[in-house]
Amino acid sequence: MTGLYTGHHHWLLGWLRRRTGNPELAADLAQDTFLRIMVSRRDFYLDEARALLATIARGLVIDHFRRCALEAAFLEMLAQLPPEHVPSPEARLTVLETLNQVDAMLAALPAKVRNAFLLSQLDGLSYAEIAVRLDVSLSSVQQYMKRAFTACYNVQYGD
Repeated sequence: MTGLYTGHHHWLLGWLRRRTGNPELAADLAQDTFLRIMVSRRDFYLDEARALLATIARGLVIDHFRRCALEAAFLEMLAQLPPEHVPSPEARLTVLETLNQVDAMLAALPAKVRNAFLLSQLDGLSYAEIAVRLDVSLSSVQQYMKRAFTACYNVQYGD
């Protein structure tokens, strides 16, 4: 592992700086990338090290910017609330953590499962309407919803 770190840290840091435009963020993401490799204990060939590092780092960059966009949308919504309805800093942190968990859960779902869930929960469509919209059977929609609700349950109560 030390060979991987010493041999590729500088390269990865430059790669992340170019993508984020932020040296401090790049350093944090580089550390997180190497941490993920250490925790995974995955075997790989050293000649594929840069591809592996770039793949992990790319995912971390996407996750970071997704969290930033979610936080910005939340703060924009808070700015529209009357002052007496603005939650405390602790409550805001709890809501943001929950939003990030739900966002990650939704991103991990297959597209049809995610779409069925969102059509049901946000648009209020019935399972039959979702089946027509997604061009799938009613039983498929039921399976999608079961999978999505199971994912929601896992966010709330753990695996």
